[in-house]
Amino acid sequence: MLDKLHEECGVVGVYDHPEAANLVYLGLYALQHRGQESAGIAASNHAEMRLEVGMGLVADVFDPARLLKLLGPLAIGHNRYSTAGKNELINAQPCMINYAAGSLALAHNGNLVNAQTIREELAGKGAIFQSTNDSEVIVHLMAQAKAETFVDRAAEALRQVSGAYSLVLMTKTELLAARDPYGFRPLCLGKLDGAYIVASETCVMDLIEAEFIREVEPGEIILINDQGVQSFFPFKKVATKNCVFEYIYFARPDSFLFGEYVYTARKDMGRAMAQEIPADADLVVPVPDSGVVSAMGFAEESGIPFEMGLIRNHYVGRTFIEPQSQIRDFGVKLKLNAIKKIIAGQRIAVIDDSIVRGTTCRKIVKMLRDAGAKEVHLRIASPPIRHSCFYGVDTPNEEKLIAHTHNLEETRRYLSADSLHYLSLEKMMEVLKNGEKKFCSACFDGNYPVPITDKKPDTSQIEMFGEPS
Repeated sequence: MLDKLHEECGVVGVYDHPEAANLVYLGLYALQHRGQESAGIAASNHAEMRLEVGMGLVADVFDPARLLKLLGPLAIGHNRYSTAGKNELINAQPCMINYAAGSLALAHNGNLVNAQTIREELAGKGAIFQSTNDSEVIVHLMAQAKAETFVDRAAEALRQVSGAYSLVLMTKTELLAARDPYGFRPLCLGKLDGAYIVASETCVMDLIEAEFIREVEPGEIILINDQGVQSFFPFKKVATKNCVFEYIYFARPDSFLFGEYVYTARKDMGRAMAQEIPADADLVVPVPDSGVVSAMGFAEESGIPFEMGLIRNHYVGRTFIEPQSQIRDFGVKLKLNAIKKIIAGQRIAVIDDSIVRGTTCRKIVKMLRDAGAKEVHLRIASPPIRHSCFYGVDTPNEEKLIAHTHNLEETRRYLSADSLHYLSLEKMMEVLKNGEKKFCSACFDGNYPVPITDKKPDTSQIEMFGEPS
């Protein structure tokens, strides 16, 4: 759905497995929801490093012939949804460079709020950038680092950047994983037949039947080499600020992150919503797929029957050809369809995870009315999104966020709903237990834990370091 926030990407790393690239490929499949614009894998056989990247879904980019080029026991991979840099091949990751200390590849999930400033400083000293994404500044900082060891070079580089990063780095012989001190983005560690796995979410471990060991801690660097796994905490300790939207929408429901299963958190939000803002309705209908689990919680708590009154087409590609004859709301109808037998004559409580611009939600309300809904009551399992995110989320400018420009009643009228309510920030944090201290809620309340230092920070899919073409 276009009217959603999008997380930037997913990362996977495998150390000491004879089929490292194949495992990374499967891991990227499990993380396809975190990015659909490009995919890439870098692999090493200890003598040389190879890189394969392409535009599109994992299945579109990689075939058996391409995977056969990626030999060796060490590999990292990346799925991308661009929040910094244009959507084109030069911005696909992993980034790979050769420099004085050898070969280096990086896959990054997050957004750096001082990348533009650092980039200008490095360019002034003669650095030549190959892409417009913010991740490339990290490899340049590592190339210029004075430290001698791989882990010390990484720490020296990462001390200079601000913002969100969960990343994997590799040389020809070593794998490194790092998470920013605030822990905005998830990252976890696992093991499979003596090999170590690093991934954005635990659903990767489930797919490849690896043992989930633990989450990488905020501010932790993990080095994996022939001496085993070593842990370092080279950064100043700060208050943890996990991205609460990982629970609301980004992460897969079957993943475990930030100390809780996503499924449990979403269902609890639905329960809390039924307690705080009940609906006088006959049926609870989720907007699939992201609203399903919260809707289950809402239905169970309220005692209102749950029905899949909206069906999603899972096979719609990123682009499609519209018919010459105008079909109103064609794009949404390709993705969703209402079941008239269920909807007709009923008062419907529609559950969704969030509202961004409101354009899609408005069309869904109309679709339900056209299917015969007697009343449509919208219940949103998160607070109103009023502010842009600068920590790795594709957010429209604030002027395009409906909750930034419209109050609750104005939004309800725009959406043509009979009622509209959001889960309050206070109730959501209560559900998440110690949430106010643990989670970043800047997109809701504008309280940014990391100062935004770039003059023109990027919030959407525009070129970060120049005017879009």
